[in-house]
Amino acid sequence: MTDALSTASNFADPDAAYRLIVEAHRGLSDEQSAALDAALVLILANHIGDLDLLREATALAKRGVVEGQRE
Repeated sequence: MTDALSTASNFADPDAAYRLIVEAHRGLSDEQSAALDAALVLILANHIGDLDLLREATALAKRGVVEGQRE
């Protein structure tokens, strides 16, 4: 049995977490930025280590992207 996907913030300082990710992209080309995003996703997916949670998170993220394009 897997844990439920948590979508609530787990960071004591969510703004600092956001800034850290934004700053990691600073000075990168679009291609390098996309590669950083892909590497980060794979590293964090491996850390999660739960295919069901990864499947749920992927579906949630994709739904957000698709719905965001409709606006």
